[in-house]
Amino acid sequence: MELFDFGMAADGAFYYVMELLDGLDADSLLRRFGPTPPERAIYLLRQVCHSLSEAQSCGLVHRDIKPANIFLCRYGEEYDFVKVLDFGIVGAVREPADTSQVHTWGNAVRGTPAFIAPEQAMGTDLDCRADIYATGCVAYWLLTGQFVFTADTPMGLLLQHTQTPPTPPSSRTDLPIPAALDDLVLSCLAKDPAKGASAGRPC
Repeated sequence: MELFDFGMAADGAFYYVMELLDGLDADSLLRRFGPTPPERAIYLLRQVCHSLSEAQSCGLVHRDIKPANIFLCRYGEEYDFVKVLDFGIVGAVREPADTSQVHTWGNAVRGTPAFIAPEQAMGTDLDCRADIYATGCVAYWLLTGQFVFTADTPMGLLLQHTQTPPTPPSSRTDLPIPAALDDLVLSCLAKDPAKGASAGRPC
């Protein structure tokens, strides 16, 4: 989002002025209209990847890619113009892991458990491949209307992300998903980010 102005108000409160977005986030989109047809999902996800590529070029990892942080705007006469929001827990690409901050108040995780990469769940060093894993989780959600994994507790979700192989999205929806897209989503969800482009998450 574009930042227009910031400063201190007369009462000492900090303020900033940002652009007003006309649209809805990807979470609201799916809850309102159901699973997204593959063609539209691809169009949205390509824009997410462009934004993440720009962040990576600046040495940043978003660390909280999820549907609520993907906003579909109307930009002039163009619809489905994607903006990636909330860089509140962004980190440097080669920033050493701080294991003391993996868990915060309320046993929450730095990131969102349903959309978190295995290495992020384990508190190890992160690079752009953590965002690719989370984008794979978002793709799964858009295409099926379901999370990759479900569990009764956040810790249960983290364990599944680190240990359980994902079910192909095509087997969890009535919408036809092309085999190549099915394979691409599963490659984003590889457990080991170091396996390379053919077997894991390319960065």
